[in-house]
Amino acid sequence: MSATPETRRMPRVERREQILDAATRAFARAGFSATNLDDVATEAGITRVLLYRHFDSKTDMYRAVLERACTRLKDSAGDDDYDEQSIPALLRAASADPEGFRLLFHHAAREPEFRDLVDTIVDDGVRTALRHIEGLIPDPAWAKWAARMLHTVTIEAVIAWLDEGSPDPDDAAERISLVVHGVLQAARAR
Repeated sequence: MSATPETRRMPRVERREQILDAATRAFARAGFSATNLDDVATEAGITRVLLYRHFDSKTDMYRAVLERACTRLKDSAGDDDYDEQSIPALLRAASADPEGFRLLFHHAAREPEFRDLVDTIVDDGVRTALRHIEGLIPDPAWAKWAARMLHTVTIEAVIAWLDEGSPDPDDAAERISLVVHGVLQAARAR
């Protein structure tokens, strides 16, 4: 008798990735609080006992899912520079891992227990934006406002784009760039 695809023995690293993929999908549907370990086990096609061989708790698993999403985002889009390729790279990263992107910027941002991870990403993004726009906006208060708005508007634009089925992927970066330029123009206005 052979093992079914769901229960066959996998190398530990491969099984962990399978669980993280399933957990990402399960948590992306309803967030941390509304998702239980049985949901993740069902999504992965494994038993709950097997989950505990890889993760100490639901919290441990969720943090691993978020950290993996952060790593994928940084690997795809970078984290310390903004240029004309930043928005297309962010869209590619979101397209490659839409559930992870939504978890980071939609669910985890609203979950106090995991907010620290999202705050770090946001703070890094705002600092990077500020470093690139300080010379464009003479008033320091408006430069800080613009840096925070650039990050917020860009992330929300990408989430809205994902939610609408990722329309016109070749044109999306240009449209989001127009919104970014509108923020810069508003910050420079007198």
